[in-house]
Amino acid sequence: MRDLLPIRTLPMLLALLLCGAQADAADGRAVPSSQLQVQLSFAPVVRRAAPAVVNIFTHAQASGDPALRSDPAYRRYLGDQPEAEENSLGSGVIIDPDGTVVTNRHVIEGADSITVALSDRREFDAKLLHADDRTDLAILKINAGGEALPALEIRDSDELEVGDIVLAIGNPFGVGQTVTSGIVSAIVHNVSGINAYRTFIQTDAAINPGNSGGALVSLDGKLVGINAALYSEGGGSVGIGFAIPTSLIRAALAESAAGTRIVRPWLGAVGRAVTAAAAKKLGLPKPTGMVVEEVAARSPAAAAGIRPGDVLLSVDGKPIEDEAGLRFRFATLLVGATARLTVWRNGETRQLDATLTAPPETPPRSVTLLKAPSPLAGATLASLSPALAEELQAPPVAGVIVLDVPRGTAAFRLGLAVGDIVQSVDLEAVATVAELQQDLAKSAAPHLVLRRDGRLLHAPAE
Repeated sequence: MRDLLPIRTLPMLLALLLCGAQADAADGRAVPSSQLQVQLSFAPVVRRAAPAVVNIFTHAQASGDPALRSDPAYRRYLGDQPEAEENSLGSGVIIDPDGTVVTNRHVIEGADSITVALSDRREFDAKLLHADDRTDLAILKINAGGEALPALEIRDSDELEVGDIVLAIGNPFGVGQTVTSGIVSAIVHNVSGINAYRTFIQTDAAINPGNSGGALVSLDGKLVGINAALYSEGGGSVGIGFAIPTSLIRAALAESAAGTRIVRPWLGAVGRAVTAAAAKKLGLPKPTGMVVEEVAARSPAAAAGIRPGDVLLSVDGKPIEDEAGLRFRFATLLVGATARLTVWRNGETRQLDATLTAPPETPPRSVTLLKAPSPLAGATLASLSPALAEELQAPPVAGVIVLDVPRGTAAFRLGLAVGDIVQSVDLEAVATVAELQQDLAKSAAPHLVLRRDGRLLHAPAE
């Protein structure tokens, strides 16, 4: 059996490895320089933060077959017993002394009732104020009778750097509140399957099932993220966990306060990450930013003066590396604000101001199921407006987006997939479902140009 290392071993190992290193003059950080500093503990941070981390229990009536329950034989032998309850367990964080709790949406999804248990074992019924599938965040409210509850102050997650030590606090496997430590190992923009914005704090602090909704805490005792997922092939932590940054949490809180779904602003620029070869060609000192390939007409990007070929380097001073990073940054902003964009053009940087507006619902989405004899029979399509693009996290380009393609249909056999954007039929550009239907009616064997994951494809394949 391997020896287990106490939590204090981590700073001791860091001190031994980095002994003699000097403090960073820029931010005052330094490694331990004495035996007393090496023996320092995380206990004061935990003592401050842990009371604000809660357990969340959800209850839902088990789904059953109503026809079966109404069967006389069923009722004769089992009577009118209530359906069994389904329970799930997760974590949450109190972020306001009045009882506002943040957790993951997937923790409370499908719940008929929600119970919040504090670290002192008191339990409260919780009211769901807001749930957002785009961010995978939910806002709850508990009433402690006017008592001020322990709460975590929110820190700007943009202040984090790779290498910063963080603590993950939650209730994994239902064993009770636990604390694990680690470092910020990356700020990633390409993790799919968790939420729509795909940008997370990656940490090697152990995050296990049940930690979802728990706190990721910096060493000043402030909340920097909500633990959301882990990468694992066997169900346990392997040192790759993901937390939703507080920059998105603030947006969810604003949405909850407004009492309605907030429309995120749009920019109207589509592009790709700058490669080493592209950086050399563009005269950039290093590969960074997103090279703009398309600018939507009458968009904030067009009004700000962004052109195809520009390299978008930052939004309000925050670096942009690709289209996913741009989408994340705009998800943290509000309609009506002005964003300062830094772009690279003709060998120099420029500052452009974009007034942020809501994406328009133009053209109307006109969701349509195509039927025979259409060569795309079986597919459900919609005209792709900027509003629908923001809703689906699709690029804001002109075309018709595929919403559903059942297997075995003519559209499926032709090669269409959900999320594809049909941009032309037989070299004729299409922007609406009506235009697409008209062009399909003219050809027995149409040639389609599709946009999929940033690439242009042909259907049928050439």
